Amino acid sequence: MSRIRETILQWIAEDREKLVGFLAGFVRVPSPNPPGDTRAAAAFLHAALASQGVPVSYRTAKPEWPNVVGTFSAHRPGPHLVLNGHIDVFPPGPTETWSRDPWSGAIADGKVHGRGVVDMKCGTAASLWTYVYLHRLREELAGRLTLTCVSDEETGGTWGAKWLIDTFPDEFRGDCVLNAEPSTPGMVRFGEKGTLRLIFAVDTPGAHGAYTHVSKNAIKVASDLIQDLYRLEELPVAQPEDIKRAIAASVPAIERALGAGGGRILNRFTVSAGVIAGGIKINMLPGHCRLEVDIRLPVCTTHASLMHEIEAIVARYPEVAVRPVWTHSAEPTFSNPNHPMLAILQATVRSLGRSEPVASVSLGATDMKHWRARGVPAFVYGCTPNNMAKPDEWVAIDEYLHIVRTHALAAASFLSP
Repeated sequence: MSRIRETILQWIAEDREKLVGFLAGFVRVPSPNPPGDTRAAAAFLHAALASQGVPVSYRTAKPEWPNVVGTFSAHRPGPHLVLNGHIDVFPPGPTETWSRDPWSGAIADGKVHGRGVVDMKCGTAASLWTYVYLHRLREELAGRLTLTCVSDEETGGTWGAKWLIDTFPDEFRGDCVLNAEPSTPGMVRFGEKGTLRLIFAVDTPGAHGAYTHVSKNAIKVASDLIQDLYRLEELPVAQPEDIKRAIAASVPAIERALGAGGGRILNRFTVSAGVIAGGIKINMLPGHCRLEVDIRLPVCTTHASLMHEIEAIVARYPEVAVRPVWTHSAEPTFSNPNHPMLAILQATVRSLGRSEPVASVSLGATDMKHWRARGVPAFVYGCTPNNMAKPDEWVAIDEYLHIVRTHALAAASFLSP
């Protein structure tokens, strides 16, 4: 492994300008989702892989959302490792809020700038180059390596990761998954909180604005309901001791990465009323209000248990009907924090001269939920989420190259004979 390690590190050092230029070029190809047309960005990746002489193809359920994939077998039998990253990114929002063109891919001040550079073109680039470098070393490795660059992560993964695993399980399920979503170099994420998206419809007779005795105000009912829903944040959470310990140990790293308070919500339910719409005119008592709520569930909790609590709340409001949006909801998922891949990632980061990253879970969702839900261990190690989903997104070049080194070395270690 020492010779493989030195070879990989030498290649990355020699390819520094190429790797940085590749990431900048990737950012310059817009791939916002919505609307989700990633054909140009997918073609950019496909061409880059083809130029390196590695196996590559498209697997596509929706023509405008192609997935770029590749796989090869090493010289000896061994485990199947899947590398995963996504091509689609958040929309940039109003361009006047950016100090540069959102799609500039500018290289300046030791950084690469632009929409999607941290979420997650930096990480997808790391997966791509890991695949390229290990293909050159396949005669010295064991097992199989598969690359999946998907086009539908920002809207849930239905036509990206989930479709690949469900449609071609023998090709894309694998024995372990390595992903480079933004997570900060100080942590390895072995799980993620779940999501439950709900739509509440409030219907009352309505009335003239002066006749408040005639009907309940649908907006007032929604307001009272919101207060009750926020009390869900006080629900207790039961977990195995090893999960509790790992999460508790990661709190300082979460606070450093995401700001004060991030650790406090890591292991509790959170409620966010994201949309409220009701009323027609100021002097009309509203008869309808629509409320959309996003709830995040700690690992080891379930939709079923939470829905039981929600239905008990809704039962106190006869004017309210609730509808879960299952297509945009996901159960919490986690992998064994004692899995060899997590230890490999920690040891690799230490060997590169950085502090050992802590094991943690993610506040946000990733495509790893689709593999974990099918029993496949999946781990995330990526860059710092600088201005993720905000204007002026950027990644430090040195950090990007560190992520490339870590993924290439960890994947090679996992596939070592």
